[in-house]
Amino acid sequence: MEKTSLDFLKELVATPSPSGFEAPAQKVWLDYVKPFVDEVKKDVHGNAIAILNPSGKPRLMLAGHCDEIGFMVNYITDKGYIYFRPIGGVDANLMPGQRVIIHSKKDKTLGVIGKKAVHLMSEEERKQSGSTKFENLWIDVGAKKKSEVEKIIAIGDPVTFAVGFETLKNDFVVSRGFDDKMGSFVVAETLRILSKQKIKAAVYGVSTVQEEIGLRGARTSAFHIDPDVGIAIDVTHASDYPGSNPNITGEVKLGSGPVVCRGANINHVVFDLLTETGKSKKIPFQVEAAPGGTGTDANAIQVNRGGVAAGLVSVPNRYMHTPVEVINLVDLENTSKLLANFAAKLTTNISFIP
Repeated sequence: MEKTSLDFLKELVATPSPSGFEAPAQKVWLDYVKPFVDEVKKDVHGNAIAILNPSGKPRLMLAGHCDEIGFMVNYITDKGYIYFRPIGGVDANLMPGQRVIIHSKKDKTLGVIGKKAVHLMSEEERKQSGSTKFENLWIDVGAKKKSEVEKIIAIGDPVTFAVGFETLKNDFVVSRGFDDKMGSFVVAETLRILSKQKIKAAVYGVSTVQEEIGLRGARTSAFHIDPDVGIAIDVTHASDYPGSNPNITGEVKLGSGPVVCRGANINHVVFDLLTETGKSKKIPFQVEAAPGGTGTDANAIQVNRGGVAAGLVSVPNRYMHTPVEVINLVDLENTSKLLANFAAKLTTNISFIP
C-alpha cells in the first residue's frame, strides 16, 4: 500500500467517531479526498460527500460508514466514578480492564473500566462473571469527587477505546474501528484511482454516519443523491480463526480478496458485473450469501425512493466489534481496485432491471 494511503488509514482509525459524533473523522476524510474530486460537501446529519464527474450518467453511490462503536457518559457518582452506556453493539464481557478515552468539548480524558477484582467476588459472582452488564461497570479517571469530574466531563460525552493501529505479520493489521472506517477509506481510495481515469458515470463517494444505530446516514444521503446504482462497503465476518463456523458465515478468509455479496438485498446485474470485473481484471474476490437483509448501508440504499440497484462489497474482518479488529491491507487495496474498475464500466446502456 502507498505510504500516503497507509498514513490516511492510520489517521482515520485514530480519530474518534462514535455514532453521532463523527465530525472529527469526517474532516480527516474530506481533507484527504478533496484533491481527487470535483466537489465536496456535508449534509445536516454529518454525511461527507465527494463527487467525481457530477454531470455523468448513471449516478453511482459508494457508501462506507465512518462511525464506530463506543460509549456515552451516563451518570457521575458523588465519588467521581462514571457510569456509561454503549453506542452500537458492544459486548459487555470484553469491557473490564479496558482503557478508554472520554472526548469532551474541552479536552480528552484517559480512564479505565473498573470491575470488582476476582479475589473479592463471592462464589455466586464468579459464576456470573461471564454475563457482565454495563450497569455493573464504571470508568475511573482518578478523580476524588463528582465536582472534579464535572469540570472536564459532561453527561453525553462520547467514549472510545484507548487503542490504535498496529501492524501484525503478512500484511495483517489491527485496530479499533475498522468496522467501518475501513469502508470510508476504500471509498476515498476508489475516488483517488478513478480521478486518474476518464469515466462516464457520476460517482458520489459518501462517508456515511450512524450506521451502527440504524443505517441512518445512508438513508438520508441516498435520498439526496438519488443514485441509479449504490454499493455499500463494509466488513464481514471471517471464518478462518478457531471457533468460527463456516456453516453459518460461509467460507471467508483474510488475504483472499474482497467479498461480494449475493442475495435479496443485492441487484443481480450489479452482482454479475462486480464478479465479471474481478475475473477479467484478475482481482481476487470471494462470495458470501445473504438470503435476507444484510444489516449494512446496502439495506437503506436499496429501498431508497423508487428503488436502487444495490450491491455490497465487504472486507474480511476477525473479531468484529472489539478493540482488536484484524483485517488485511491487500484486501483493502483489491477492494478499491475492484470498485474502481466496476465504476469505469458503467454506462447508460446497462439495464439494472432483473
